[in-house]
Amino acid sequence: MLIGFAGALLISAFLAVAALALTGPEPPLRIAGLARTDTPTPSDTPTPTETHTPTITRTPTDTATPTLTPPPTDTPRPTKTFTPSRTPSPTPTHTATPTFTPWPTPDGVTRTLEVPILMYHHIAVPPPDANVYEIDLSVVPDEFAAQLAYLRDNGYTSISLYDLQYALALGYPLPANPILLTFDDGYVDMYTEAYPLLRQYGFTAAFFVVTDFVDLGYPAYLNWAQIEEMAAGGMDFGPHSRDHQDLRRRDHDFLVWEILGPRQTLEAHLGRQPRFYAYPSGHYDDAVIQVLKEAGFWGALTTAHGTEHTLDDMFTLTRIRVRGGESLTTFANMLP
Repeated sequence: MLIGFAGALLISAFLAVAALALTGPEPPLRIAGLARTDTPTPSDTPTPTETHTPTITRTPTDTATPTLTPPPTDTPRPTKTFTPSRTPSPTPTHTATPTFTPWPTPDGVTRTLEVPILMYHHIAVPPPDANVYEIDLSVVPDEFAAQLAYLRDNGYTSISLYDLQYALALGYPLPANPILLTFDDGYVDMYTEAYPLLRQYGFTAAFFVVTDFVDLGYPAYLNWAQIEEMAAGGMDFGPHSRDHQDLRRRDHDFLVWEILGPRQTLEAHLGRQPRFYAYPSGHYDDAVIQVLKEAGFWGALTTAHGTEHTLDDMFTLTRIRVRGGESLTTFANMLP
């Protein structure tokens, strides 16, 4: 009976162990299940897909903005170093102009010089229907040749307005009988008649041209090829306005247009900057002189009669008008 009771205890203990053995696997399964649901986080660690560091491959391409440093090839800035070589080329021609281009700073000495400045217009035979003004302005070529021969035979030497400026400002020496020959308006007979005779008799002259008449190709006036040839042959040129209008009582902009514009046109064609101006029909006022000075001119020519010049009068230079039909004696008597 005892054995029977002990045996029953053993059997119930065995059954309890067996029951534990049967129920024991469940927790591990739950843990394994949790481990399964947790291990998704590794697979869920598609945060490696955030090692989608293709974004980093983007920064490489961003550092490929260096390849956007084609601005180096865009270094057409070197080609801008060609502009320097462009600027030098004008400057030589500008400085190479008149040998006396630099402004002569006056030495403080007051001087008065007697130098006749002759004023011509046409060197031509006036047409049959010429009016009184055309006849008055036209010296026929034979008369002009006789006048040049007289000047040469009597020891006159042509000088330029630049020579006159230096002589008055700094006392530069002039030849014994200096004379200046000037021509207004720029008619074509300056090239066909006056220029060959000036060269024949060994004289130079200053020609003041109306630049719009040249630009527009008016047949009665010089063209640029003729002007350039004459300048290369030793003749001086200056502006006589843009279109020969009266400059008095005009506003500042108009005066700049008529004074600075034609000078720039001449400079573009001749490679030098003219410093002297001839007033159209001799008309001017204080405002005109002021603009001339602002623009860097050294002086200007009137149509008033006179032969004496001072440094203070450089913007009102006087001249001797040579008229058509005058005898050689009359011409000679006008000279000092």
